[in-house]
Amino acid sequence: MTRLLACAPLRVEARAVRRGLAGAHGVRVVRTGFGPRRSARRARELARQPFGMLAVTGVGGALDTGLAPGELVVATEVRGEGLDGAVVACLFVLLLAGELRWVGLAVRTGPVVITARLARGADRARLATDGPLLADMESAALACAAEGRPFAVLRAVSDTPDRPLLHPATVSGGLAALRALRRAGPVLQRWAAAAGDRKVLLAGPRSFCAGVERAIEIVERVLESHGPPVYVRRQIVHNAHVVGSLADRGAVFVEELDEVPDGSVVVFSAHGVAPAVRADAARRGLDVVDATCPLVTKVHTEARRFADQGYQVVLIGHAGHDEVEGTLGEAPGQVVLAETAADVAALRPADESRVAYLMQTTLAVDEAKSVAGALRTRFPDARGPGSDDICYATTNRQRAVAAIAADADLVLVVGSANSSNSVRLVETAQRAGTPAYLVEDVSQIQLSWLAGVSVVGLTAGASAPPALVDEVIGALRGLGKVEVEERVVATESVSFSLPKEVRPS
Repeated sequence: MTRLLACAPLRVEARAVRRGLAGAHGVRVVRTGFGPRRSARRARELARQPFGMLAVTGVGGALDTGLAPGELVVATEVRGEGLDGAVVACLFVLLLAGELRWVGLAVRTGPVVITARLARGADRARLATDGPLLADMESAALACAAEGRPFAVLRAVSDTPDRPLLHPATVSGGLAALRALRRAGPVLQRWAAAAGDRKVLLAGPRSFCAGVERAIEIVERVLESHGPPVYVRRQIVHNAHVVGSLADRGAVFVEELDEVPDGSVVVFSAHGVAPAVRADAARRGLDVVDATCPLVTKVHTEARRFADQGYQVVLIGHAGHDEVEGTLGEAPGQVVLAETAADVAALRPADESRVAYLMQTTLAVDEAKSVAGALRTRFPDARGPGSDDICYATTNRQRAVAAIAADADLVLVVGSANSSNSVRLVETAQRAGTPAYLVEDVSQIQLSWLAGVSVVGLTAGASAPPALVDEVIGALRGLGKVEVEERVVATESVSFSLPKEVRPS
């Protein structure tokens, strides 16, 4: 059976796509003819043929002035004159668009409008008023041939409002569009290879923890009460989507306090700060709201307590992490960092009988135990924390990903690259022998990962929004039927109170 049916209206368009797909197995390129009538007639013939997925390709006229010849438009929906007001949704095309960007092609996603004739001048301006990016004449009719199978519209810009069809530059724009279609061919092949029905094993718990929810709410409440700008030292939590959303609402993220104007409102991130930062804020007269996670505050308190008692405090963690920098700053010189067992071997405390250790809250449990074990072997009298430093959310998410990894062909972890707990989830899955990847969002999933994969394990770091997980599931549904099975290893009911500055009155 044909895995992918790629339709192109004109011979020259079909040739460009075919050249890009040279040697592809299970892919067929068909010329459907110019205009809606020929396309509708061809669509009725194609609907009766066996194929797995359908891609409508070709060139089109840009309506958006920001598009240039040779750029690609992946339709999120098809609408317009030939549909009698109906809209054909192109569901879950983010994987295709992301892969096209990954190979270096300029891609936009958005609506495509269908016209009964070539759009020129005033017609083009009229069609652009409600947001479509591009106009073509065939996609709506050809969409009918999909009949519920995965479907995409991929059009290359040949002409623009500034360079219309009768412009002298039309030839160069058309050639740029055909080159883009040819370069898109291998991506369409990978899209076809990734198609298929699959099961998603959803780890539970996943995504936001209580500390992250608290930190985000603090910034939101400060924005509501003080109005923008509200300054936040470092990322409030380690997730680009969360930071971007708050920035859009007026939060200004800075690396250090010298970027904050005197007397301004500043929020300390969930990862905590060193006492020197607090002292600097007080000296500057900054209005501080502290969003430090209470579990991080616990580690800071333990560091001060051990240091006050004369212990050499060994912090097991990762250099450069915001949380680690804050804890080290609680007692400079008395708190030292150990990332590995080799670091433990290099320690030279003044009194080997007075050594204590603490842990970064987002470490992998196995990793932390290994370093702590080496420390206790070398210093048998070493004192540890009164209770686990690794937070409940980190532990639960690692247990949850371990519970799905053994039965998955692939594990996807949604989270930012600077999120320690997200990176640890990837490592947990990989230690189980399962390929695992960290993705910021669905746009970073590579189609080649999914080829031949029938079971996908899916989770998210404690700082990743739940909606990003839903988007991944939706994108997988664009490749075939998806069955979701959630495996819950723990139910979380932890909540933390807000600081007094933002509590409801």
